Amino acid sequence: MRPVDGLRTMIKYTAAFLTKIEDIISESDYILRYEKGNFKSGYCLLKDQKIMIVNKFYTTEGKINALMEILKTVELDTSKFTEKSQKLYEELTQTEVKA
Repeated sequence: MRPVDGLRTMIKYTAAFLTKIEDIISESDYILRYEKGNFKSGYCLLKDQKIMIVNKFYTTEGKINALMEILKTVELDTSKFTEKSQKLYEELTQTEVKA
């Protein structure tokens, strides 16, 4: 897995950072599940049902990269976020990938 472009300095591929991203998602109206599957991108996004499914066999780095990709494609309702989650979410979504 390669780091998401433009976020190399901010992302730490640790279980603690993964937990922070999971906390953001749990405070939103989406449900995050880790399951086995042959997802070509490593994840499956069911927008109508607001479910994110990530390959459970991925490494921590792979899970973080998959969740970062998902966060770029969906808009989360931040009204229920804690202050910490709000700040991290803004930092993660404001960092645009530069082509």
